[in-house]
Amino acid sequence: MLSFRGQANANQLDVPWKFAQGTSYDPTTNPKGLISFATAENFLVQQELEDFTAKVNIPGAALGSYGYSTAGGGPRLPQALAVHLNEYFNPYKPLTGDDIKFTASATSLHHVFAFCFCGPGEGILTSRPYYGRFEIDFWNESGVHLVAADTYAETCFQTGVVQNFEKALLRSKAEGITIKALLITNPHNPLGRGYPKATLVALMKFCQTHQIHFISDEIYGLSVFESGESETNSFTSALSIDPAGIIDPDLVHVEYGLAKDFAAPGLRLGALVTKNRQLQKSLTAVIRFHSPSGVSVAVATAMLEDRQWCRWFIEQMRDRLAHAYKFATRKLRELGIRYLAGANAGMFLWIDLSPYLPQSDEISNAEREQALAQRFIDNGVFLQPGEEHALTPGWFRLVYTCKREVLEEGLSRVAATVKPAKVENYEST
Repeated sequence: MLSFRGQANANQLDVPWKFAQGTSYDPTTNPKGLISFATAENFLVQQELEDFTAKVNIPGAALGSYGYSTAGGGPRLPQALAVHLNEYFNPYKPLTGDDIKFTASATSLHHVFAFCFCGPGEGILTSRPYYGRFEIDFWNESGVHLVAADTYAETCFQTGVVQNFEKALLRSKAEGITIKALLITNPHNPLGRGYPKATLVALMKFCQTHQIHFISDEIYGLSVFESGESETNSFTSALSIDPAGIIDPDLVHVEYGLAKDFAAPGLRLGALVTKNRQLQKSLTAVIRFHSPSGVSVAVATAMLEDRQWCRWFIEQMRDRLAHAYKFATRKLRELGIRYLAGANAGMFLWIDLSPYLPQSDEISNAEREQALAQRFIDNGVFLQPGEEHALTPGWFRLVYTCKREVLEEGLSRVAATVKPAKVENYEST
């Protein structure tokens, strides 16, 4: 017999489409395998990362209980990340290692936020569309609601989005859900855009007014590139905004990690950047449940302390993101598939597949998206339906940071699903 919450979590595995499928395709060993465009992992710089990590010396202390993995990452890794963020994120006040604590992935950090900021049944605000795994991160163990404001992709970066958050906060209060924090992803997942500074300031003022925490997930902060499109927003970190006259610094928290910018989700490292010492103490008190691996800490420390390699790696990563983005968007235009233009960050495109949804009044919009997703699977490609919870049905997130041959084959399968015309082979320029 399981507890109520244990059974509720187990039941999630039976919910259709709730969890993404992975890629089983291999051009040589499994050419008919599934290609997944659903998981935001950057394979474009995998070899460069492997080459570096193969040379890292793992000291014996990294295998012990203390030193490398204690107190949120040990003494060296937080300081190394502080140097890195000072160089790239332009904080209004230089960071030190004392401002940073590490956990075993950003997902673990979300659990810490839920545990430290909320009680069971309370909530954290975000805007639509959003990364659907946030629901699991905050709910499954802590019972904290993720409350979405009703916003559209085209307008959620404008300062007026504060009005949508006001409505969501009041609606939640009427439903008995007390909002304790506002969460944004900057650059945005799944929209691939950065928040303008004016909007960040407006959101911070909103949080100050309601005395709720402002959490900025900046895990894609350096995955910004020249997309060649107009009306893009450069990345502005919440760390770069002087909170004086805007918000209590103790309410501002930034999360980072090495899963996206450094293409290393397997290191399982998440970083909390905050001036709030009470939050840091609370995290330290529960770090035994979320402590990073000493081996991961050793590898990450070597990466971040090698500043020359970091700069070179980031330059390579950005260049390859730009090329992959331009290739994917060109193919989508050839297919006549609309996407949200103006993106210049992240690893994904927000694509409109509404013209291909089944036209039926007999089934729900969710069921229409699922039917289309099944058609894609039947043709060997996976796009997860409903994961980003958009207000308008038919929008899917397409991750394009796979190897070129996999991306090309996957887009060919998309073409086979939505149109009979064959996508021409890509010729490198």
